[in-house]
Amino acid sequence: MITTALRPRTRLVRRHGWTVGVWVLLGLLVLYWRSQTTVKWGPFDVQSLAIDALPLCFVACGQAIVILSGGIDLSVGSMMSLVNVVSARAMLHLSFREAMLVSLAIIAGAALVGALTGLAIVVTRVADIIVTLAMLFILAGAALAVLEVPGGGTPQRFVSLVTIDTVLTAWIPAAIVILVIAYVVLWLTVRRTRLGLALYAIGSNRSAADLAGIDVPRSRIIAYAYSGAFAALGGLALTAAAGLGDPNAGSIYTLNSVAAVVLGGVSLLGGVGGLVGPIGAAFVLTLVKTLMILKGVDQNYAQVIQGALIVLVVMIGGLAVRQKAKGS
Repeated sequence: MITTALRPRTRLVRRHGWTVGVWVLLGLLVLYWRSQTTVKWGPFDVQSLAIDALPLCFVACGQAIVILSGGIDLSVGSMMSLVNVVSARAMLHLSFREAMLVSLAIIAGAALVGALTGLAIVVTRVADIIVTLAMLFILAGAALAVLEVPGGGTPQRFVSLVTIDTVLTAWIPAAIVILVIAYVVLWLTVRRTRLGLALYAIGSNRSAADLAGIDVPRSRIIAYAYSGAFAALGGLALTAAAGLGDPNAGSIYTLNSVAAVVLGGVSLLGGVGGLVGPIGAAFVLTLVKTLMILKGVDQNYAQVIQGALIVLVVMIGGLAVRQKAKGS
């Protein structure tokens, strides 16, 4: 009786224990952050964290979906840069309503580019890492073609949507609400559907999924379409946060997204994990950088330390993959 009762709890811990741990770590970091501030900690600090973390949260979600399906997308940073400069240039003289319509068109376009990337992988059967690395250079070159130097602009209302606006209370930034809406609309609605289950199945065992009647090529293409859409959201978040476009704005997010995914409990082998963990990990990585700056660490050294932490996280994820592969 006791053993039977404990089994569901054991499965729950195994499935969600790492995710809970990431969010507990985030809570501890927030408490430490509060203790280190010389002024009263308040809604402004929460808003600042949300602004900094939002682009990484979005791109980590897209990367997580691709990794869950057994792939990897190295083009997400360049996609963010391209979306950033295209949106900043297109929105320069637009109203807020027009800017929102442009944003939707850009997200759809980015999803299409992601789907084409997945199609190229499926048709050519070239490794994901090679095709997406090639796309990284293509998209980075396109971003430079749109804007060689930072420029462009956006409606002030579009900027305030991420940097100023709150919902219900000053403690809930609109940026967090946008993140939750994107998570629900783009992922939670398909998580338990045939499509969502197919992504997990092909990540766990592609051959078995094919034998079970799952359309593996279609599912992989859709995974990359999701990656493109989430990367576009990240690029738009950069545009809203800065109010302009920078062709190099997304360059740091490719490795950061992989680190957030690994730290968030998604297996690099695919088929294990979700998006809630990577979102929490994105906040953790962002807050670690903030704490280092708050402690007076030189910004250049802070980037080195953060980079070392990211590499360490990815290495640990790689070792976990090797151990799982040996065990199987």
